[in-house]
Amino acid sequence: MSWIDQRPDDAMDGAFTAVGPGPIASVDPLVFREAMSRLGAAVHVVTTAGMAGKTGFTATAVCPVSDQPAMLLVCLNRRSASAPLLAQNGVFCVNTLGAAEEKLADLFAGRSGVHLHERFSAGEWITLKTGAPVLASAVVSFDCRTIETKAMASHNIVFGAVEAVRMGQSGPALVYHERGYKRV
Repeated sequence: MSWIDQRPDDAMDGAFTAVGPGPIASVDPLVFREAMSRLGAAVHVVTTAGMAGKTGFTATAVCPVSDQPAMLLVCLNRRSASAPLLAQNGVFCVNTLGAAEEKLADLFAGRSGVHLHERFSAGEWITLKTGAPVLASAVVSFDCRTIETKAMASHNIVFGAVEAVRMGQSGPALVYHERGYKRV
């Protein structure tokens, strides 16, 4: 996270200056995790494929960045087995899960013991522009090319330019809230 400071003399031209923090003061990690559990978020399966191999993981830390050009970001723990493959492949697809896809979310979250490319035995997979796996049943899929990766604390923040979008069937999506799945 960065802090933004708008200086009064820049108010007319809209310029902003990033101000780096000194020592970071933070709440206890357990308090933070409990607070974050109350923040409902859409559930996504993020996939990648390429020379490094094929993998996917469940994520709720997905966010739009810009619409011109279309960009989004995904956060991934650097200790994840998927992190080096995502970095080396340079492409990824964010697949937003429908309300009935809890089992797929758990599979890609590693709760089944199935790893990396073996996770793709469930679901129907296609590709769009980048070659990253696209879940045919997803509510929406964003096919992205990595444009930048930032290391922040324990995670990588991966910024992607959206090269293709596939709209799935309209209907309720899967959300994670208070450590459980809910339908919205």
